[in-house]
Amino acid sequence: MSAAGPGREAALRDELALFRPLLALSMVMTNTRDETSILRIATSSVPALGGCRTEAVLFGDLWWSDGHDGRLRSRLEMLGQTEGPVDVGTGWAWAYSLANSARVPGHLVVSRDTEPAQHHRFLLKVLAQQTAVALANAVMRGRERESLERERVANAELQRSLDIHNRLTAVASAGGGQEGIAHAVHELTGLVVAVEDRHGNLTAWAGSGRPDPYPKAPAAQRERLLHRLITAHEPVRDGDRLIVAAQVGSDVLGVLALVDPERAAHDTERVALEHGNTVLTLELAHQRALAEVELRLRRDLVEELLAGTDTGGARERARALGYDLARPHRVLLVAHGGQRGNHEHLFDAVRHAFSAVGIGSLLATRPGGVAVLCHTDHDWERLRKAIETRLGARGRCRVGVGAPCVDPPDFPRSHGQAQLALKMQITTGSPPQVTVFDDLGVYRLLSEISDIGSVESFIHRWLGTLLDYDTAKGAQLVETLSEYLEHGGNYDETSRRLALHRSTLRYRLQRIRSVSGYELNDPDTRFNLQLATRAWTTVHTMHDRT
Repeated sequence: MSAAGPGREAALRDELALFRPLLALSMVMTNTRDETSILRIATSSVPALGGCRTEAVLFGDLWWSDGHDGRLRSRLEMLGQTEGPVDVGTGWAWAYSLANSARVPGHLVVSRDTEPAQHHRFLLKVLAQQTAVALANAVMRGRERESLERERVANAELQRSLDIHNRLTAVASAGGGQEGIAHAVHELTGLVVAVEDRHGNLTAWAGSGRPDPYPKAPAAQRERLLHRLITAHEPVRDGDRLIVAAQVGSDVLGVLALVDPERAAHDTERVALEHGNTVLTLELAHQRALAEVELRLRRDLVEELLAGTDTGGARERARALGYDLARPHRVLLVAHGGQRGNHEHLFDAVRHAFSAVGIGSLLATRPGGVAVLCHTDHDWERLRKAIETRLGARGRCRVGVGAPCVDPPDFPRSHGQAQLALKMQITTGSPPQVTVFDDLGVYRLLSEISDIGSVESFIHRWLGTLLDYDTAKGAQLVETLSEYLEHGGNYDETSRRLALHRSTLRYRLQRIRSVSGYELNDPDTRFNLQLATRAWTTVHTMHDRT
C-alpha cells in the first residue's frame, strides 16, 4: 500500500458519505409534485457540496437569481441544453444543465471563490441531473393533471350540453311550443326568458316581471338589431338582454332573449340559449311550413268553391281543414281603391283584418282582388276601414258583398254578385266603400233578369238615338244624362260629378233634348230614362265582369 493509500481511502469514504444524502435527496425530489419546491430542495443542498453557493436558477418561466441582472439569464438561454462556465463576479461559477425529458430548458448556477475539487463538481453534476429528473416527473405529472382536469371539464361541459339538448328536445317532442321552450331555457339558466316574433311582438315569456304592455322598439331600430344578430352568428347583448336570432338563412323567424341586467350569463347560460334557439328555429320553421301548407289548401278550396266544381270533394277537404261549410256564407271581394297595388300586400291585410274579428278564414287571391268566404255578417264598413289600416297611410280599398248562400253550389252565384257590386261601385264613380248586392235596388233586379235581350231592347228604345250619337260624335250624352238623373236634376252636383262648367252641362242637356226629342221635365219620361240609364250601366258592368 502506498503512502497516499490511506488518504485516498478517506476521500472515497467522504464521497460515499455524500452519496447517501444525495440518494435520499433524489427520492424526496422525485416524490415532490411542485417544481418550485424541487428547486428549493436542490438549491438548499448546494452548500453541502464543497461549500458552493447558488447564484441563480432558471427553469422554463421560473427565474431566481441572487442579485444578478438580465445578462446572466441571456447567457443561460444562449447555452440552451448544454452547460458551461458563466461570469457572476467570483473566482469560479458553473451553469449546470437541468435538461430533461419534458423538454423544459433550465440551468442551476453555482459558484465558489476557488474551483471546487473534482469529486465535488461531480456531485454537483449528479445533483443537477437528479433535479432535472425530478423536475421532468413533476412537469409530466402536472401536464397529466392538467390534461385530466381539461378532460373532466370537457366531459362535464359535454354532459351539461347533452342535458340541455335532451331537456329542450323533450320539450319540442312533447309539443310544448314556444311557451315550453321559453320555460325550459328559464329553468336551465335561472334567468327570465322572452320569445319575440320578427317584429318585436312578445310570443312567449318565462319568469317573473312580465311587462304589460310589452315594450316594442320602433321598426327602424328593430331592423338594426336584426341586422346585428344576422351578421354576428352568436348571442348579442342589447341593453339588459342577451339575444340570439332564430333564422333560416337570412330570414329571421323570431328571437330568443335572456333578460340579464346583472350580466350573470356565462358559458353555461350561453349554451342553453343557443340550444334553445336551435329548437326554437325548428319549431318556428315547422309552424311556418304548416301555415303555408294550410294556407295553400285553403286557397285551393276557395278556388274550387267559387268555380263550382266538385262540391262534394270540397266538403271533404273543408272537413279535413276543420272548416264548417254547412253554415250560411257570403262571398266578399276586396279590391284596391286607387291605383293598382300589390295583391300579396292586400291579401295579408285582408287576412289579418278578418282574423282579428274571427270571420272569413277561407280566402284567396283572385283577378282584381281578394275573395273571402265569410260565415257571418259583420259591420262591413268597419271591416273595410280595418283593412285600410293594415294597408297603411295610402292604402284604400273597395269591398263588394254578395248575397247569402246556404250550400256550396251557391258560392259561384254569390261570387258573381260580389263582383257585380264591386263593378257597380266603380262604374258609378263612387269613392272606395262597401257595396252590398242586396242593397243595389233596381240594379239588382236588372242584373237578375234572365232575358237580357229584353233589357237591351228597353235600353235601345229609350237611349238608342243618344247612344248612336255618342258613337258617331265621340260624345258623352248618355253618361251626362245618367249623372243628371241620378242627382235629381241638380246642376251643381251634376257639374261637380262630371267636372264640367254649368254652361257646358246646360249645352249638353240641350243637345240631349234636341237629339232624343224627350222633354226631361216630364215625370214619366224622367222615370223611363233613369231606368234605361241604370239598365245601361248594369248591362255594361255585367259585360265587363264577364
